[in-house]
Amino acid sequence: MTAWKDVHSDMVERVGYDAETQELSVKWRRTGRVSIYEGVPPDVANQAMTAWSVGEYLNENVKPVYGHRYEK
Repeated sequence: MTAWKDVHSDMVERVGYDAETQELSVKWRRTGRVSIYEGVPPDVANQAMTAWSVGEYLNENVKPVYGHRYEK
């Protein structure tokens, strides 16, 4: 089950993590779509949820490394 956290970001509305499946979910503020990144370790997910710049952290540490799909 995904535990969501609202974040202060121009690009991201909230970030969620499911530790059982290791899926990091990101709800984008502008589109309302949810991206799901697969195989994300708990420490990376925690850093994404608490980063000073969530968008920058995602761009540098999540997007180029982990597989992605959009929530259906």
